[in-house]
Parts: sequence; C-alpha cells; structure tokens
Amino acid sequence: MGRKRLLWQIFPSYLLITLMAMLALGLTTLSSLRNFYEDRSADDLQAQAELVKRALQDRFDDPDEANRLCREMGANSGTRITIVMSNGVVLADSNERPARMESHADRPEIANAMTGEVGASIRFSDTIGLRMMYVAIPLTRGQRIVGVVRTSAPVTEIDAILTVIRQRVFLWMLAIAFLTAALSLIISRRVTHPLEEIKRGAVRFSQGDLDHKVPVPDTEEIGAVARALNRMATQLDERIKAVARVRNEQAAVLSSMIEGVLAFDNDEKLIRINKAARRLLRLGDDELQGKDIHDVIRNDDLKEFVSRAFESASPIDGRIVLHGDIERYVLGTGTVLRDAQGRGIGVLVVLNDVTRLRRLENVRREFVANVSHELKTPITSIQGFIETILEGNVDNPEDERRFLAIVARQADRLSTIVEDLLNLSRLERDEDSREIALERQPIQPVLENAIQSCQLRAIEQNIGIKLNCDTSLEAPINAPLLEEAVINLIDNAIKYSGTSEPIEIDAEINGNLLIHVRDHGRGIAVDQLPRVFERFYRVDKARSRKLGGSGLGLAIVKHIAGAHGGSVSSDSRPEKGSTFTIHIPIE
Repeated sequence: MGRKRLLWQIFPSYLLITLMAMLALGLTTLSSLRNFYEDRSADDLQAQAELVKRALQDRFDDPDEANRLCREMGANSGTRITIVMSNGVVLADSNERPARMESHADRPEIANAMTGEVGASIRFSDTIGLRMMYVAIPLTRGQRIVGVVRTSAPVTEIDAILTVIRQRVFLWMLAIAFLTAALSLIISRRVTHPLEEIKRGAVRFSQGDLDHKVPVPDTEEIGAVARALNRMATQLDERIKAVARVRNEQAAVLSSMIEGVLAFDNDEKLIRINKAARRLLRLGDDELQGKDIHDVIRNDDLKEFVSRAFESASPIDGRIVLHGDIERYVLGTGTVLRDAQGRGIGVLVVLNDVTRLRRLENVRREFVANVSHELKTPITSIQGFIETILEGNVDNPEDERRFLAIVARQADRLSTIVEDLLNLSRLERDEDSREIALERQPIQPVLENAIQSCQLRAIEQNIGIKLNCDTSLEAPINAPLLEEAVINLIDNAIKYSGTSEPIEIDAEINGNLLIHVRDHGRGIAVDQLPRVFERFYRVDKARSRKLGGSGLGLAIVKHIAGAHGGSVSSDSRPEKGSTFTIHIPIE
C-alpha cells in the first residue's frame, strides 16, 4: 500500500467522526420528534376516547344513539370514533355504517384494550386509505369489559411536519458539514504543518545541511520534538566536524610520512594505506580499501612478514627486499592494531625504505676501502725505498737520488690525495651550510686563468686549448671555486685525451650558464658514465694511476657545481672523446 500524508489521515478522520456524530444526532432528533408528536397525538386521541366513554356509559345498549353520538363527536373533533363490542363486532362508527364493517377483534389496539389496558397502533387503513393512529380504551360496566372505544386520526400531518423538519435538519447538517470540513482541514494543517517542517528539516539534515534550523511551533509536544531535533543537528554537526578534523589530521600525518603504512583487519582485508606505501609497493591510485592482502601485496617476503605479525602478540621487525626496476631494501615493523577498548582488530605494518642508507653504507665502505688503497700505495712505496736506503743497500749515489726522487713523488701524491680530501670535505660542509659567497662577475677571466694554470702540462702533451666565450657573459659565481672546477676538467681532459687534437672550452647561456670542456680522447663507456663523479672511481685504474691524480677531481667538480646551485653532466662516446658540462643558474 502507498504511504499517505498525515494530513490525509487526520482530516478525513476528523470529518468522518463529525459527520457520523451529526448523522447520529439528526437521526436521534428526528426519532425523538416523531415519538414526541406520536405520543402527543396518542394522548389527544386517548382524551377524546375518555370523553366518548363517559358519554356512552348509559347509551351503550342503544346502537342508534351510539352511532349519533359517534358522528356528532367525531365531526366536532375531526376524529374517527368507533365503538366495538367485546366480541369484535362494530357497534357504531363516525365514518362508516357498522353493518358494512368486518369484525375488529383482531386489531392490535382492540386486543390490548380487551385486556384492560390502553391499546395504540399506527398502520395503514384499508377503509380510508391512509396511515392512521389508533387508540383504544376499555368500556366497562362494573368490573366487566363490555366493549372498546377507539379513536383514530391520520398521521399525514405528523409525516408532513417531520418531512419539513427532516429537510431543515439535512440543510443544517450539510452546512455544518462544509463548516466542519473547513475547520477540520485548518486544524489538520495546524497539526501537520509543523510536522512537515520537521520532516523537511530532517531531510536537509540527512543531506548534510546541519546549519539549518527547524522552526519551533507553539505546540508544546511538537515544539519539544523540533528543539530536540535542532539540538541533535548541532551536536551532530560538531561531532562530524570533530571526526572530519581528526580524520584529516590523520590523513595528513599518514600522507606526509616517508614511511609506508598499511593496516589490515582480522580477515586480512586492507583498512588503510598511505602514499609512501603505494610508492614502495608500486600500487598506483587504484581503490584498495577492503581488498584481500593477496590483491595488495605481491612480494612473498612481505606477505610472510605480515603473516608473522598476525601470529605474534608482540611487535616484530624484519628486513625485506622489494624487487623491481631497482631493488629496494625495506625495514618492516609489524604490531597488533587495537581499538579504544584494547581489543585486537588487525595488524599495523610500517615500512621504512632504507635503500639510500644501505647505498650510503656501501659508498662509505667503498670510500674507506678506496682511501685505504690510495693511501697505502704511496705509503708502501715510500716505506720500501726508505728502508732500502736506511739498510745501506744502495751503493750508487745515482740510485739513491733516483729512490729519493720516487719517494718525493709518492709523498707529493700522498699530499695531493690528502689535500683533495680536505678540499672535498670543506666543499661538502660549505655546500650544506650554504656559506659559499657568490658574486655576479664575468666568466671569461675565470676560464682564461684556468687555461693558464693547465697550459704547461698541455704543452708537454702537445695539446692545444681553445676558448670560446663571449666577453659580456656574466653569472653569479665564486671565481676561485669555479676556476678550480674548470682546472680539474681541463687536467682530466689532458690526461685522457691521448691525441694532439685541441681541448675545446665553450661557455654559453641557455637558461643556465653552461661551461663545456670537450676532449677527443678514448671516451668513456655508457654504463660507466653515471659513476665517473664518485670518489676514487676510475674508468681505467691502471692507466689512471700511471697518469697520477687522486681520483677525486670529478667529485670536487660535482660539489663545486652543487655549491653554485647547479650540477655537472657528462657525455661521451668511446674513441670519440668526452664532454663535461657545468650547469650554473644565472639568477
């Protein structure tokens, strides 16, 4: 069944009750009026019968006299009078000849009168052809009933009066019905309108408009409901805002964390995951909440770690390797996830990416090994030749001078390594603290000074150096540091050029200041280019040590470029030469 509005449930009820009450009242009134008129007519007929009875006390035995008296009194009163003997035979009648009338013994009013009571009835008269009221009283002599005096009159007048009254009552009922309908509608709307306002307010609350206020009617009960609803909306709004604020704060914290966070419920369904975990596990932006652990995690080691976290009552740690384009090393922590009542509702897993730390540790180890190796070589050489000289195993002064010259070169090499390490350390410290002062000045003088510093070695290798730089070219630089970087690049180009073709130095502005140092030597393999700026990394270790150097030159160049807010890049083709480019921002 379809739902009805409350108005159309209250209004018809009011109207129906009113109409039923009016109908009952009308029927009762009409019935009472009919009874009233009938009782009054019966009393009148009984009074007339009593008069006839007194008049006939001495004339009952004389039929003619009885007929005359009935016609006379009937004509005067407008009433039909009938005298009936105890055997039912009509003795006299005011309207008809008695001889023509049938026995009246079976008439109900006659039968009642024969018992000594007053008889009355209303029925249709076949003789007259009208509805008549009959009243009969016993006619007695002494204690014996010898006959009945009956008076009668038509009830058409009563019917006519009742018809008029009935019409008037119907008209009044119709008018009152319209008035009642209007009043019922007004009252129903007064009752339902506040409820409709409350309904509309509840709908707006359900749609999230909690700032809306429901009008409070003057009806105490409905007003109490409206006030309670408004208070509920206010409290709900405050709680929703508090929950949203806490949720946003939690989401912001999780989103800002560099550690990956995953939460699973007791059914191993994902509850929460942050951006860092998505990046670590390469999950993209797909909706994952509610998915099974096997749909979220595809790494077997991580699945096994989460399973151990479910089984363990205390927090656990573990190292996990995530395979992909590059391997990532992750330190995982797993613990039971509990609700406010302390009940276990799942597992919380935190993944900390330690790939960089592991790489830094490897770099540190490699650096220590390289430093140890680089320092050990000259120290071993120095120690060996000094021991030889001290033990007196050198008799020829020329050999002694040659040994001492080797010791001096190794000492210089050792000094160069230590000096470069100190410079590199200083550059890293200044770069981190941003204490390097930059000043806008011409670039050409810096490049010319760097070329002049390397000119003698280039001449010894029969290599020329070409400079292509506009005299107007300027940039914010630290001239001594930039000169040192260019010197290292030129020196590196001289060492590995291997031909008599000149080294080219170009400077240009292309978004940034670009300083290119290009040689035409053996070049560097593509797979080794990313590592040439690492400390002590050598493409050809035997050739590099033979040519000298600390192995820190390109690392120093990288840090000098970084100190200027820029970078350094390399491009090389085997047997075609190499190009190193320093990128420095011009603003």
